[in-house]
Amino acid sequence: MNYSYIIIDDDQESVLKTKAIADSFSELTFVASAHNYAEGLNLILEHTPELVFLEIDPADKNSSLSLVLINELHRYLKVIPKIIVTTTKKDLAFEAIQYNVTEYLLKPLVRIDFIKIILKLNKNANQKEMTLMQPEEVLQEEKPNPVLHHETLSKQKPLILCIKSYGDYRYIDARDICYLQADNNSTDIHLNSGEMVTAFKTLKHFESALSYPFIRIHNSYIVNCNYISRIHTGNAVCYIKNTATKLPFSKSYKVNIDLIISEISNGNYLEI
Repeated sequence: MNYSYIIIDDDQESVLKTKAIADSFSELTFVASAHNYAEGLNLILEHTPELVFLEIDPADKNSSLSLVLINELHRYLKVIPKIIVTTTKKDLAFEAIQYNVTEYLLKPLVRIDFIKIILKLNKNANQKEMTLMQPEEVLQEEKPNPVLHHETLSKQKPLILCIKSYGDYRYIDARDICYLQADNNSTDIHLNSGEMVTAFKTLKHFESALSYPFIRIHNSYIVNCNYISRIHTGNAVCYIKNTATKLPFSKSYKVNIDLIISEISNGNYLEI
């Protein structure tokens, strides 16, 4: 998934540092930068990016950069870009929350900040797509809020994949899937029991249908992060728990490996 972005910051050096980190992620596409309120507003309205990196405590007060820019966007846009505040002050965080900013990052920015942003964006995008893909009869149930009802059920019950072929319905608990492997126009689903089930759908189909902990790491592989026991970045391979299986990951999906490492470290985690 790709996300276009604009940087609004009165400090040119800060703009270049932010862009330098963002440029290392294939998911992020630079559109333009601005150094003051008026330029920033015009760029957003012209290009409607998905992300805006915004300085709200500028050194140059004449730039007029502040959270007020967000209010101005509501006058013109139905969908507001995700605002990522970038500043040196912690004490503006509470005010920023009132404006529903997506992230509040302290300068100097670091790579892990961007990894977390992309992970969250991808997760939210996959969840929305899964909701839209639900059968019509589910969405039309007479509930006060069908989307909310579906999300509640999702939290209570595990995801079940139904592999259908000529009247044969094969049900698989998604938690039992270790990884998925492309095989031309079909996909081999490898389970923790050692069994392999073939689905006549492409790996691209599963990439769009499955959200975290399923992450694509190669043109031929999607892995369930819960079954990763080891990641060797030097050899570019992931090891699957309780097996001798090693899955390669490619440079084009290296950012996804970074996301996996970051997500694992966010849990109950001890690094020795």
